[in-house]
Amino acid sequence: MKFSDYFHLPAITAGFIAVLVGFTSSAVIVFQAAKAAGATPDQIGSWMMALGIGMGVTTIGLSLRYKAPIITAWSTPGAALLATSLTGIPMAEAIGAFVFSALLIVICGITGWFEKIIDRIPLPIAAAMLAGILFQFGIDVFSSMETRLLLVGCMFITYLLMKKMFPRYAIVIVLIVGLAVCQWQGLLNFDDFEFVAVKPQFIIPAFSLHTLISIGIPLFVVTMVSQNIPGIAVLRSAGYQTPLSPLISWTGLATLILAPLGGYALNLAAITAAICTGEEAHENPNKRYIATLSAGFFYLLLGLSGAAVVGLLRSFPTEFVLALAGLALIGTIASSLKTAVSEAKTREAAIITFLVTASGMTVFGIGSAFWGLVVGFVAVLVLNSRPNLSH
Repeated sequence: MKFSDYFHLPAITAGFIAVLVGFTSSAVIVFQAAKAAGATPDQIGSWMMALGIGMGVTTIGLSLRYKAPIITAWSTPGAALLATSLTGIPMAEAIGAFVFSALLIVICGITGWFEKIIDRIPLPIAAAMLAGILFQFGIDVFSSMETRLLLVGCMFITYLLMKKMFPRYAIVIVLIVGLAVCQWQGLLNFDDFEFVAVKPQFIIPAFSLHTLISIGIPLFVVTMVSQNIPGIAVLRSAGYQTPLSPLISWTGLATLILAPLGGYALNLAAITAAICTGEEAHENPNKRYIATLSAGFFYLLLGLSGAAVVGLLRSFPTEFVLALAGLALIGTIASSLKTAVSEAKTREAAIITFLVTASGMTVFGIGSAFWGLVVGFVAVLVLNSRPNLSH
């Protein structure tokens, strides 16, 4: 591919939206997790630097290696777990738990057992889970109209018109129109955004059996079942048959290296990946990895200025981010639902998977995406088994 081919505006826009959505939706949770561990402002900046650089390097490296739209992210449910579990835990022991969790992830990737389990999941069930994950983002487009009717209404009308007239550039134009309306209404404020380099804060890990069991193992579990499984479902639903074990291994290894700096957990992204794997990112599936290369570049910029993330979060109205994400994901939601109900023998199980996942239920600290997959898989087995009726 020629160098000029990498400057594809829809793909670059998709990468920017993915990073914007990823950071604005969960960066606050990461800050809370760091504060729960007693992190100083410099250490919080180090956390954001490690995560940003880790996501940038792994996203760019894996995308170039496999020529597929592979994007990594920090573990949002992992951050939520840490925010409620790290209080009173010494920072060194917290880092030790991150290292332990990363080692378990590396083992999963090297042994290949995780990939063997994933390959047994029927595609309609995986697609139904993905649709359930993204369902709330679609709903948010319209619920945001309650508070910002003019802004979101203009973005939605622009989306409809551009999908009809210039579908390749629909999301690009929606982004421009949304920013213009925000500026017109005085909703943008970049006063708090300042690009300041962050100094890494290296902490030698300490290992406590109690902390490894109470934090390290749960962090490993939620990262694998609530993040990596949905991330793999996105790739598979989009038609990419990238080998999974190396992806798991590299995210685990990157976490292992960056853990002493605060990189608590890196994994495959799901929601942001869906933005980069759809037709809106690139009309050619073989070139959609340009979107994730773009995302990796923006990750690196933010990682090099972790303190600036706070200012970035305050710069955009919440409704703008929600509407932009939801509109960018409508095509993916539609194709996922189509795949989910495409086969008669798995249709009812797929709908069950979709409903469980969309419910947002949490059981034993594990989110609805995992339970949707479990319940859907069980439904496939039960509904397609041959009844043994005695007379």
